[in-house]
Amino acid sequence: MAGGRSAKRKGRSTVRGRAKAGKGTAPVRSVKFHDARLDDDNSESEASASEPEAEVMDVDSDEGEEEEAKQPVQPYMALLRRLTESNPHKAKRRKLDHPSGENQERPQEVKEESAPQRQNGEDEEDRDVDLVEEPEEDPSNAPPEDLFDDDDDLDDTDPFEVHFSNPKEDMVQPRIKAIQEGKWRLERISSSQTRIFLNMPAVDGLEGKALIPPPVSGIKDLKLKKKLRESMEAKHPEFDQVEQTIAPALFNYQDLLFCNRTVANSQSLRRMACLHALNHVFKTRDRVIKNNSKLAKAGENEDLEFRDQGFTRPKVLWIMPTRAQCVKMLDMIVSIVQPDQQENRKRFEDGYVDKLSKFSDDKPEDFRDLFSGNDDDLFRLGVKFTRKTIKYFAQFYNSDMIFASPLGLRMAIGSEEEKKLDFDFLSSVELVIVDMAEALLMQNWEHMEFVFEHLNIQPRDAHGCDFSRVRSWYLDDQAKYFRQTVIFSAFNTPELAELVRAYCHNWAGKARLQQECPGMIQNLPVKARQTFSRFDSSSIAADPDARFAYFTKAIVPALTRHKARDAAGTLIFIPSYLDFVRVRNYFANNPAVENVSFGTISEYTDVPDASRARSHFLNGKQKVLLYTERAHHFRRYKIKGVKRVIFYSLPDNPVFYREIAGDYLQKSEQSLLLEPGQGVIRVMFSKYDVMKLERIVGTSRVGRMLHEQGDTFDFV
Repeated sequence: MAGGRSAKRKGRSTVRGRAKAGKGTAPVRSVKFHDARLDDDNSESEASASEPEAEVMDVDSDEGEEEEAKQPVQPYMALLRRLTESNPHKAKRRKLDHPSGENQERPQEVKEESAPQRQNGEDEEDRDVDLVEEPEEDPSNAPPEDLFDDDDDLDDTDPFEVHFSNPKEDMVQPRIKAIQEGKWRLERISSSQTRIFLNMPAVDGLEGKALIPPPVSGIKDLKLKKKLRESMEAKHPEFDQVEQTIAPALFNYQDLLFCNRTVANSQSLRRMACLHALNHVFKTRDRVIKNNSKLAKAGENEDLEFRDQGFTRPKVLWIMPTRAQCVKMLDMIVSIVQPDQQENRKRFEDGYVDKLSKFSDDKPEDFRDLFSGNDDDLFRLGVKFTRKTIKYFAQFYNSDMIFASPLGLRMAIGSEEEKKLDFDFLSSVELVIVDMAEALLMQNWEHMEFVFEHLNIQPRDAHGCDFSRVRSWYLDDQAKYFRQTVIFSAFNTPELAELVRAYCHNWAGKARLQQECPGMIQNLPVKARQTFSRFDSSSIAADPDARFAYFTKAIVPALTRHKARDAAGTLIFIPSYLDFVRVRNYFANNPAVENVSFGTISEYTDVPDASRARSHFLNGKQKVLLYTERAHHFRRYKIKGVKRVIFYSLPDNPVFYREIAGDYLQKSEQSLLLEPGQGVIRVMFSKYDVMKLERIVGTSRVGRMLHEQGDTFDFV
């Protein structure tokens, strides 16, 4: 049962960055290496990840998509035949008569339902807090619902009508054909605040600024349900700059990759995303309920046809890194909707809210924003809306929205080995919203790709579907061309660009919004020489080998000179765990570095071992410290004793560059371990690091550094 698959997991994570599902890489395998030069009291029981790094796409992510497979012949007939044979269903007209007393409101604000019963003495910490035992409803037998509003007059200019409810065949089909053939046209649009990269299907007449939706300054410029409009006019009638930037693409159902998410603008992004998702769900449900009423009043001889729904009920999928972020999003939804009742709210707070998890002010703001509260990365939650109620922990097939982490969805879907795959609840998702994508990159990205692979696939079972009500583009297996995907991230990466390229096929187009990068090199708190060295790499596949070869030939000799007397205080930052293992094995086994003692801290290092490595590095017992990006993401260690920083590769998160290169050297100067201005920063990069490099050196410099004849660039 979707949404009810059992998973033995505590309600919140206790150790971030450990080798567990979702927080590290894929399953790991043992790697043997000679550890004669590693201190016995600092040995790590680490395993080498077998997960290959995510394929890095061409840096110009705005190119057209690959040609897709042609549509099967008569997909509707094949689907109908398969489903009716496996799960016959006779369409029924829903009765709208209310039994006596059924429509009476309950007086309490929060309606609670007992948590799933624990059997056989199941421990409180081991039970699955998201387990749902609610049966799947047959839509034809579901209890009647009231309209959300009585303002359901059709408006041909409403983006909901244009994109979903009544799309024009002559406008949509040529675009879908262009997408299937991989034909996209890129439009670059500059503004004072944000650069807009708009990809549209390459159809004659679709070019220029006419493609940009009209600007949105506030609630008055949006086609909202009456209930939502009244709520927002009272609280937030005018939009701020960020809201005005994303609103045109968001509310006109274009795919959106917003690459400038910050702690400061996160509330604005949540508000816009929640308002858009609620508007979509309310309009969808109101249309279905209104048509149910028309069918119930019509006689049997009256021939009425309404194409107003998909195969299953869930329409909005939210993907977030932690339970705490889910709480923030649902709290925003509650503040907008202001429901009379919240069913199962106490159970939601018990399983998702952790008021004791706080961090001191010395932790960075983005770290506290991500990890404060319940930082468990395994969750999935169905939410159902009626006119006056929000119900948490609804069965997936009975839900309007699904909130989940990639790992939670992966476990809900199941695996091929178990032969219990169930992804039909994703078949009719029309809006996917991914928040804090930069944090999801630090989890297992394969889970995210797995989820997108299973979106909008025609269902295996009918699930009580009335096929006479299903929209034609669902039946024609074209749902993925109508789905809107919205991604909020602090920065762009090859993984995100590839996700958009491979899985976003919106006929309305897709927009990438990002600001020009001034560069992090000028924001360091200390004065230090920053040397960027470019090495040649023939291809993406050859880049790891070329990087390692350059490291051993150009970087290592400086560490081993004079019997490594100058190597003390060297921190080597290595983003990829596979590269980390390679460098670690080199330092452990190669005679060229036999005089260089070293320690390691990765995402798999136990806290006591990490503390020991930091101590040995500070007192000089270990001259070199190898440090990974995920370890820094999950722990944010303040490492002392750093005199020299070597970036084996640049971090995806530019904030990490400032913290590691600037803050660590500043701490050494303040501790009188380093003369002011004598710190050294060395960076290795290739042309495939263009996205990372732009955020560090700035948009204006990155082109010269990639293409000039010289390969060394110094900044002070």
